[in-house]
Amino acid sequence: MSVQKKLTRSTNKILGGVCGGIAEYFEIDPTLVRIAYAALSIFSAGFPGLLLYIIMLILMPQGNDYQQLD
Repeated sequence: MSVQKKLTRSTNKILGGVCGGIAEYFEIDPTLVRIAYAALSIFSAGFPGLLLYIIMLILMPQGNDYQQLD
């Protein structure tokens, strides 16, 4: 049985759970995603990174607190 992954906002959140959700989707450490996002925002003069975060916050559904069993 195949379990399909879905990109959702995480409950492991600092602001809105976007970076945590991306980290859970790719099964990596949320801190790495947050550092990469911060670097992207700094090197792109801040505005595009902030705009991208707001768009993702609106588009990504809130994740559930349950674990799916195989």
